[in-house]
Amino acid sequence: MIETRGLGKDYGSQRALDAVDLSIPPGTIGLLGPNGAGKTTLIKCLLNLETPSRGTARVLGQDIREHDRDSRLRVGYSPEQDCHISGMAGCEYVTYCGQLSGMSFRSARQRTHEILDLVGMGQERYRRVETYSTGMKQRVKFAQALVHDPELVFLDEPTNGLDPSGREHILRLVGSLHRELGTSVVVSSHLLHDVERICDRVVIVAGGRVLEHESMAALKSRHRRVVELTPSAETERFVSVLASAGCTVERLTNGRLRTPSPTASIEWILRLMHEHRLPPAEIVANPDALHELFLQALSTAGALPPPLPPGGGAS
Repeated sequence: MIETRGLGKDYGSQRALDAVDLSIPPGTIGLLGPNGAGKTTLIKCLLNLETPSRGTARVLGQDIREHDRDSRLRVGYSPEQDCHISGMAGCEYVTYCGQLSGMSFRSARQRTHEILDLVGMGQERYRRVETYSTGMKQRVKFAQALVHDPELVFLDEPTNGLDPSGREHILRLVGSLHRELGTSVVVSSHLLHDVERICDRVVIVAGGRVLEHESMAALKSRHRRVVELTPSAETERFVSVLASAGCTVERLTNGRLRTPSPTASIEWILRLMHEHRLPPAEIVANPDALHELFLQALSTAGALPPPLPPGGGAS
């Protein structure tokens, strides 16, 4: 889906990207890194919105330099910054974006209303975009990225400004795009939990360099195996059953139970639940794996902020 070799970008003496080598298959990919890591610059280079200083890149099989506009026709992009056109209603703006991608007005208008329904916009679509809240602007940005049915979508901080219910809706939608529609997604975010929840691969960037590129399954298998579970009822019986199976159970402040796992799979705990007729439970395998890898990668690259002095804080 995306392939880069020695991709680099300089702004004067500032090196924003440094020899990025990637080979990313289709799926839902999380692009992680601290502020200023080079995430947005990488996306803009792949979209040819910024001209790389060196190296090569192919998106959906097309060289971005040889096929400048063509390489973008099959791609959607929702930037972090506002990108609306003042004076246009939301549905007019998304329709216009569809036309810019080569759709007829009629097709773009019909598809616009389908996509605005999909992202959870109601009658607000008929209001001017500049009157929208931050969350509504996020939704209309997402809609314009999807209106032309792209094969690949880049989403830069797609849940910024959304309330909890809106964030949940967008996360579910992003997580379903590849599974249900075959649309691959690259999500740039600083929210590790969101990325771990919806992505099947992760790319960690810091200082303009790729520090890690790994599938989520391989990532979890590399780390200490732990299971967290939240019983729907009979918590004490869960503790008793796990203890009788030789497991050390830790009670967390959020009501969850944590126990070491003998395997990367959760089949063993499902078997215990079935045998002892335990009630349903939410089960999360290796919940801290991505967080541990993220901190480890940044520490190795020297990209972690210095620790506060003893007893120190903001003054």
